Amino acid sequence: MSHDHDDRPQLTAAQAAAVLNPPAGRNGGDLVVESLQGLGATTVFGLPGQHALGMFDALRRSSLRYVGLRVENNAGFAADAYGRITGEVAPLLLSTGPGALTSLAALQEAAAASAPVLAISSQIPTAGLGGGRHGYLHELRDQQASVRDIVKSVHTVRSASQIPSAVAAAWESALTAPHGPVWVEIPQDVLLAETTLPVVSAMDATPRELYPRPELTIAAAHLLSNAERPVIIAGGGVVRSDASGKLRALAERIDAPVVTTFGGKGAFPWEHPLSLRSWLEDRHTTDFLEDTDVLLVVGSGLGELSSNYHTFRPRGRVIQIEADAGKLESNHPALGIHSDAREALADLLEAVERREDPGAAERVRTVLEKVRVRIDAQELTLEQQVLAAVREALPDTAPSFWDMTILAYWAWSAFDARRPNTMHSAQGAGGLGYGFPAAIGAAAADPTKPVLAVSGDGGAMYSIAELATARQYDLPLTWLIVDDGGYGILREYMTGAFGEATATELSRPDFVALAESFGVPAVRTTPESLAADLGKALAAPGPSVVVLPALLRMFEPTHL
Repeated sequence: MSHDHDDRPQLTAAQAAAVLNPPAGRNGGDLVVESLQGLGATTVFGLPGQHALGMFDALRRSSLRYVGLRVENNAGFAADAYGRITGEVAPLLLSTGPGALTSLAALQEAAAASAPVLAISSQIPTAGLGGGRHGYLHELRDQQASVRDIVKSVHTVRSASQIPSAVAAAWESALTAPHGPVWVEIPQDVLLAETTLPVVSAMDATPRELYPRPELTIAAAHLLSNAERPVIIAGGGVVRSDASGKLRALAERIDAPVVTTFGGKGAFPWEHPLSLRSWLEDRHTTDFLEDTDVLLVVGSGLGELSSNYHTFRPRGRVIQIEADAGKLESNHPALGIHSDAREALADLLEAVERREDPGAAERVRTVLEKVRVRIDAQELTLEQQVLAAVREALPDTAPSFWDMTILAYWAWSAFDARRPNTMHSAQGAGGLGYGFPAAIGAAAADPTKPVLAVSGDGGAMYSIAELATARQYDLPLTWLIVDDGGYGILREYMTGAFGEATATELSRPDFVALAESFGVPAVRTTPESLAADLGKALAAPGPSVVVLPALLRMFEPTHL
């Protein structure tokens, strides 16, 4: 392939001199941070380790802002949240072996939630690679094997000249729909070796667009235009692709009720006449979805939580728009459209015919009333009071991050997120400890808004060390800890299944005194004073903790 001379980069004399005479004292780590800067990164997360010191030393010669957490898994959760909030790649710098492995639970959540995290790990020296037992510190026989099942792609580096290309390829992979975590690993000696390569300039790693096939759009539009009772399920893919406006326009054009999955919270206005909200763990909603003749599923695989624990049995035609090819028709036969949600909804909007159904809003009201009656009959006023207090205290535009805890399980179904991309939880992979470190990542992404984290006392103990991080960087976040003396949801599950609970009761600290020992102001609250105390904490600058001693219960399941 020949290149026209006009295509060659035109450099000024000063630029040419800089390329030909790069500054002294650079190493492989500099190539890493220069590549990240060239791709547009501004913030990196991580935790230093012996093999990764070349990368961390290079940070001080860069313009990158470093946010260092105290545990690698928490650094991964922070990067995950940064990626969700900004839609940009979140670099995560890790060391070898234990440091790399400690991040895996966070990378699993990023994969499940389609968060673009670029993990860059060090490796043992090149001489030790290949699976032999050389006895290097942190040595694994095959470090990549531990991550390959979790991340979208793995990119290996064995010489300094490979670094920019590997980082760029990983960046592109992370941002190609569906977004997700990717892995780059670089040996210690490559990171430390001095380099005379030119400084890395601006790089292009534009992700590939994922468009729907036109014949599938035409078929889907025909089904929706001629449906008697169309319904839409909006999943996390609508949020990730910033497609909530197009979703609303389509729903209004064909008068289709919309239910949002737990990962799709905020994708459709909660108070809209066509909003079925998020009551997916409810048989009334499941029955309504089964009764539709055409069901459009956008950005969801209809997994366990989105299908009322796989009790959902659609009787009508299903159209599924999904960027992850592995999720297409993985649970139900469908007209599968492999596409980014935004692109597919845009094409559908142009292709569907207007369809008016004056009874759609009334059917929605009927379902929501049935749900309300079912919940009210269980006398769960405390739980609803606490959730309402959180909603009252939280500004509409402020993001919230929910750990795996009873209040979060309520929020999945019953919390009005009010804005797209503001409510996030660890429901993708279901690991504990997500809420507070994720809030740190969101606060680092946009320090102009307060951020809320919600945890139980069990999940909070995973993240206590990050109170030091929040204080060190003076981040505007408030941590609500609901203290019920143990793993509350597991206590409920075990009592229901076996008559009594085992291994669920926890000794725990005085969370208020503990937070204050980190220099973080804290208050103990009650359900009655929660809205005021939480509102005050969110309005104050810097980090804060609000502790609510309360024994919350879950509403009865309908899938059993």
